[in-house]
Amino acid sequence: MGDVIIACDFSNQEALFEFLKPFEGLNPYLKLGMEIIYKEGPQLVKKLHDMGFKIFLDLKLHDIPNTVEKAMRNIATLGVEITNCHAAGGIAMMEAARRGLDSTEEGKKTKLIAVTQLTSTSQEVLEKELLIEKPLDEVVKTYALNAKKAGLDGVVCSPLEASIIKELGLISVTPGIRFADDSANDQKRIATPAFAKENGSTYIVVGRSITGAADPVAAYKKCVKEFC
Repeated sequence: MGDVIIACDFSNQEALFEFLKPFEGLNPYLKLGMEIIYKEGPQLVKKLHDMGFKIFLDLKLHDIPNTVEKAMRNIATLGVEITNCHAAGGIAMMEAARRGLDSTEEGKKTKLIAVTQLTSTSQEVLEKELLIEKPLDEVVKTYALNAKKAGLDGVVCSPLEASIIKELGLISVTPGIRFADDSANDQKRIATPAFAKENGSTYIVVGRSITGAADPVAAYKKCVKEFC
């Protein structure tokens, strides 16, 4: 079931389509986040679907349950493969997200996952800024259990916690993937594609290691070889 998802953190669709030109015939899984969706809107999702791409719509909804449910009703019409919300919103909010997605036949097919802790969050940030004194892996596990109770399919976590999620019977979508010789940039909890596979990640999300590579197609194929 494993797959490599390319994080398409581009500022507009022109830059995205220019990046995708060499990938013709490969149709990799794409993650579309706030940066490009806030610029181009949901019509970009439909355009990419028509071109044969699978989409992880990464908008990380986090609001009161009523607002999240209504937002998910709109996302449900897009028929994306994966979308998400923040586990920190609580079980009631995640249940509302599930109801919103299930409002259409397309939405019922969408995997709904919850963000546990961002891969840019360290134990120090957790304790000193968020005032959460529990170990990070314990926090991730608790958030994942809440997501399971709410009827979600899985979570977003770092590859370091993927084995915990696998034991819970949930899928894990793991960003923070770097090749051994890459810079960590702003990520704290990172791993290679090979480590993510060994530790039980269901999907890996790879951004700058592919999008910033001299040969993005070769970098993508390297990720696929190591992970799939």
